Amino acid sequence: MLSRVANNLYWLARYLERAENTARLINVNSHLLLDLPKNIKLGWEPIVDILSFRDIFYENYQEADEKSVVNFMVLDNKNPGAIINSLNYARENARTVREIIPREAWEQINNLYLQVVDHKSDAFTRSTRYPYLSQIILAHQTITGLLAGTMTHDEAYSFIRLGRNLERADMSTRLIDVRSASLLPDVEEELKTFKNIQWMGVLKSMTAYQMYRQKVRVRINRDDVLNFLLLEPKFPRSLLHTIEQLEGSLVELPNSKKASDKVQQVKKKLLTTNPAKLLQKKLHQFIDEMQVGLIEIDSCVSENYF
Repeated sequence: MLSRVANNLYWLARYLERAENTARLINVNSHLLLDLPKNIKLGWEPIVDILSFRDIFYENYQEADEKSVVNFMVLDNKNPGAIINSLNYARENARTVREIIPREAWEQINNLYLQVVDHKSDAFTRSTRYPYLSQIILAHQTITGLLAGTMTHDEAYSFIRLGRNLERADMSTRLIDVRSASLLPDVEEELKTFKNIQWMGVLKSMTAYQMYRQKVRVRINRDDVLNFLLLEPKFPRSLLHTIEQLEGSLVELPNSKKASDKVQQVKKKLLTTNPAKLLQKKLHQFIDEMQVGLIEIDSCVSENYF
């Protein structure tokens, strides 16, 4: 396989996963507006922080209000992490590997991008935003299932799995870090119960709420949520599961020892730490270490194959 093709497949999967995760974040934040008391102001700025685009945001916007953040995260061409840009990059990568992926997958990716562009005004109205963003989520899940069910599971598919799971791990750690620290800052003592809504929002951002409730049958709390999202091996979006998927993908590729060793280091660090027992500052440091490890895995893959 040409390294150019492997690179395109890897980033095709990453950009699609990024678009879905961003759509889910905005949807959940919009829904939290309905659940919180009126005297608690919901912050939209954490969504900008999750993708580390604060500097770019404030170069172009005065305030992190709902309309500005939604525009920045969905449609702003100046934001490389905006949904419309992620889908455009995914479309271009898919176009260059049309002979590798199933034709139906290319058609789905192309149609998704065109639909997002054609109906972009729907992102700004609360009544239409949810179905607009839900369509992005559903379309990506359809593409993921189509690739899994119709594409030969060879080296090309391994690069898709690598990209998808590395992006998923990266976004999951960012989400847990930023949301757990700053979604509901400084609530009054009598409103502490709304901390549960914060953690419910974290779960729903990763479509983990129902699976969490099946696994944990007590009231939602920080420790159990962190354990589930970071260490549950059977949940597809947990950090441990995505790391194990990276292991499995690399096994299918030649000359993968360096990248595999780095994955093993990150996994060992995760399994020898009890994240739920860490205070917020220590948790932040731990997640930073996880993200550095993920960046190093990406660098190993890029240097070795691309």
